[in-house]
Amino acid sequence: MRSPAGTLFCRAGAWVVTLSLAALVFAPAPARALQAPAHEAIASAHPAATAAGEAILVAGGNAFDAAVAVSAALAVVEPSSSGVGGGGFYLLHQAAGGRDVFVDAREAAPLAASRDMYLGSDGKPVADRSRTGPLAAAIPGEPAAWAWLAKRYGRLPLATSLAPAIRLAREGFPLYARLQSGIRYNVDRFGASPAAAQRFLVNGKVPEIGTIIRQPELARTLQVLADGGGEAFYHGRFASSLVAEVRKAGGIWTEADLAAYKVVEREPLVGNYRGARIVTAPPPSAGGVVLLDTLNILAGYDLAAQTSVTAKHLLVEAMRHAYRDRAEYLGDPDFVAVPVAELTSPLYAAGQRASIRPDRATPSATLRPIAAAVGDGPTTTHFSVLDREGNRVAATISINLWFGSGWVAPGTGVFLNDTMDDFSVATGVPNAFNLVGADANAIAPGKRSLSSMTPTFVESDKGLLIIGTPGGSTIISMVTQGVLGWLDGESAATVVAKRRLHHQYLPDQLMYEPGALTDTEIAGLRALGHNLKEWSLRGNLQVITWDYATGAIEAAADPRGAGVGLVY
Repeated sequence: MRSPAGTLFCRAGAWVVTLSLAALVFAPAPARALQAPAHEAIASAHPAATAAGEAILVAGGNAFDAAVAVSAALAVVEPSSSGVGGGGFYLLHQAAGGRDVFVDAREAAPLAASRDMYLGSDGKPVADRSRTGPLAAAIPGEPAAWAWLAKRYGRLPLATSLAPAIRLAREGFPLYARLQSGIRYNVDRFGASPAAAQRFLVNGKVPEIGTIIRQPELARTLQVLADGGGEAFYHGRFASSLVAEVRKAGGIWTEADLAAYKVVEREPLVGNYRGARIVTAPPPSAGGVVLLDTLNILAGYDLAAQTSVTAKHLLVEAMRHAYRDRAEYLGDPDFVAVPVAELTSPLYAAGQRASIRPDRATPSATLRPIAAAVGDGPTTTHFSVLDREGNRVAATISINLWFGSGWVAPGTGVFLNDTMDDFSVATGVPNAFNLVGADANAIAPGKRSLSSMTPTFVESDKGLLIIGTPGGSTIISMVTQGVLGWLDGESAATVVAKRRLHHQYLPDQLMYEPGALTDTEIAGLRALGHNLKEWSLRGNLQVITWDYATGAIEAAADPRGAGVGLVY
């Protein structure tokens, strides 16, 4: 892909994008806080995880230590969404020096993986092969991320930050409605994994709300990490045992796969919108590129001057165009050339904006077609942390679908992910989230699949926003609307609770939560040619805001979930 403003070329095996000065729009940096925050804050998807992070901050840890504690606690109390067998992205800000860094702990395809590994002899995908059982699992990144954060950014030993999660796993926690719903939905899948059934079923039945869920095997695995760090998971006796169980059940992992896994630090993407500085996720996340492209398109409109119907129409059109490019161009930057600078250029957005009519929806079929498939689980999770020094973390972590592959490695208590389904398993075949993509996201040994996870910082003269959410293909659209709402003056509580819209190019549907649109807006959008569908979006936003003028800090958890935001 090329634009008049830039050139894509290869230098020493690495693809580089150069842009002329005409492609760049310089905006003044927003005012920074003149002092550190007066309070610390955490927002996560479960009260016990928020409390685990709080305990570490009280013990003298910083935001990065707290991130380890929250992540590990979520592995215990929200195992349907993330855990030792998964991966994720950690967006960090170090107050001393003002450095932002993106820690990529996305799962990697096993070295024996191949482009067509999920196809049958007829060349068509075999049902559920990329979603159920150990063959669906990529090599986990979360254990490596926890060790990385503790060693490079934290103040406390890894064992200290893991201690709250180990206690939770040993002593248990009361089963709550959201997790019970996930167990009920997955009863049949657990039948193929005796270790999973033993962990979450009582005499083969779904337990009652309030039942104490204890996970001694998971506690032992976490203790292995506490005692030996990341090395103990990826090398040695534990790694050998884990690989043996995976291969016994039909997986293709090897000890070399675990030994080869590494966390990758990347430069975050940075953009500007209405004077605000947006710091967000680079590839292999699609989130930051689509977020910045969407905002760049919208920057050409005075949304406040539009009718509510027109403003929503323009938002949907911007998402349609940005998601379309997600499908074709984005993938693991260590394997494919990703034209990030061009896709996030204001000049490129201007060209997209020129094809948008304010009085008519653009049928997705009229946009240049692409070819195959990509995504992220609705049961992914997110948390946000701000400490008293101003360090901050936005972390989105996942095992993809409900309980990942649905398979627990015996003796470990660890659900393996099914992140391999986030690759394009076959041309023209959508993944679990109906996302479409191209060869940039095809399976390859050691490659990291494209993700929608969008941990983001937004800083303006008014203050700071730390935001992210689970939700599969809807992650990016929910973060986009959260950013827009906060810039329009919404509180953290309003941002997380507000009803949302979504469009992802294909299928060509404007999906909306009940209550997100008035009857007048529904009629108006239909008159413009939009195909509307009421749908319960699967988000769980976790947001922290800091008002620089007043010093007020707010932490808010999405009321759709069971989380809690805490300021203390």
